[in-house]
Formats: sequence, structure tokens, C-alpha cells
Amino acid sequence: MTLALRLLAIAASLYLLIALAVFVLQRRLQYFPDTRHTTPAEAGLTGVQEVPLTAADGIKTALWYAPAAAGKPTVLYFQGNGGGLAQRANRLAFYQSQGLGAAFLSYRGYNGSTDPISEAGLIADATAAYDWLAAHGIPPNQIAVVGESLGTGVAVQLAAQRPVGAVALEAPYTSTADIAAQIYWWLPVRLLMKDQFQSIQHIAAINAPLLIQHGTADQVIPFASGEQLFATAAQPKTLLPLPGQGHEALFQPLTWATEAAFFTATLAP
Repeated sequence: MTLALRLLAIAASLYLLIALAVFVLQRRLQYFPDTRHTTPAEAGLTGVQEVPLTAADGIKTALWYAPAAAGKPTVLYFQGNGGGLAQRANRLAFYQSQGLGAAFLSYRGYNGSTDPISEAGLIADATAAYDWLAAHGIPPNQIAVVGESLGTGVAVQLAAQRPVGAVALEAPYTSTADIAAQIYWWLPVRLLMKDQFQSIQHIAAINAPLLIQHGTADQVIPFASGEQLFATAAQPKTLLPLPGQGHEALFQPLTWATEAAFFTATLAP
């Protein structure tokens, strides 16, 4: 074997090893949970209870819940892939300050759970949270779904399967496979990836007013991805570009205030 062929064989072997490692470890590259269990009170919240949930597959999760003021909708919130609800306590408190109800889902694998994380599992958790709200007297037209970053894929699939009053998406994507393919352009991501969250295939099934907010300078989920998802969605819909802002816009009170005003106007009794 010539030196060139040997080098080519070594390079091919190295490539296959890297591809195998990415395939095996992919969920560690996709989800970054805070696994510490924190209660709402420990996170500095008042008037919030931690409600146990059981998904259809038997996995136990939790919901941080605060009831709405009279005539106000309840926000069913799905977080992004990093951290946990403790890092979103200020968002929950903001919704409370607006009189909105808050139902913040703690996914499996987060906040003290040791169960494995998967796309199917997160959708099952979201469905359990929705069903809990419905069982406790909150009508579908008073459920306002919010998805943050990765959570937009959860929000889209839930709202495509269940009736809701309104949906707000913060920095959504067409699919996580599309985002991963931009990062790992040198790998066959769409063949390797298990949890692809194909929002582009579900968004048109949402039959509720839709608000999308997306920073035009977002380096995590490009603005163009949100634009493409918006183009596929059904009316009524609103795209609100956040000029010059990046992914940090998801954690700003102004973003949450825009949603609160949207929900209050859209879901007025």
C-alpha cells in the first residue's frame, strides 16, 4: 500500500470514529439539563406549586404551576435545552405579575429526574402537562403555549395535536436537524440524528393565532430559519423581528411582555 493510500485509510478511519462518537453521544450534545432538584420556593417564587405529572409512558415529571387571575389565560411554557426551571424563575414571576397563569414544564432528565431524554419523551411530557391543565378546568382557548429555542419544537408539536388559544415561539427552527447540519456540515447529520424536531412538518396544523419573535442577529438559530417556519404556518400569524439581537433576546423581559400583551389581547374573554 502506498503512503497516499495509507493516509487516506487513516483519514477515513478517523472520520468514521468521529461520526460514531457523535452518533453515540448525540443527546449529550443536544441537551444540557440542570439535574439538581429545585423547588419553586427555593428558586425564590411565591404562589407556585410543584405538581407531579406522569406521562403516557409512565415517566414522572413535574409542573411548576401558578393559577391565573380572573379572565386571564394560562401560559404553558416549554424551555430551551440548557439549564432548568430555576433559571427561568424570573420569567415565571413576570407572567404572574401580569395576572397570567403559569404552567412551566420540567422535562424528564431535568430538575432531579434521571430518566433519559428524547424527542418522543419530551412530547409525552408536554401532553401530560396539557392534559393536567384540561383536567383542572382550564379550557383549551385559555391555554397560551410558549416555546423557547429547543422548546419551540415541543410547543409546535403539542399545538398541532391539541387545541390551544394561542402560540408564541421564541427563536424557532425548521428542524433541529437543519441547525445541526449547519454546525456539523461535514457529517451526514440527517442520517445520524435521532431527535430532529421537524417543526416544519407540523406548524401548518396549528389552528390558533401565532406570534414568532426572533433576533435578526441570532447565531444559535438563524433568523432565516424562523422566517421559513413562519412562511409555512397558517394564518393568523405575526412575525416580529428583533433587530440586531441574538439568542439572548429570549431572556429579556421585553420579549415576555410582548407575549403577555399578545395573549391578553388575543384571548380576552
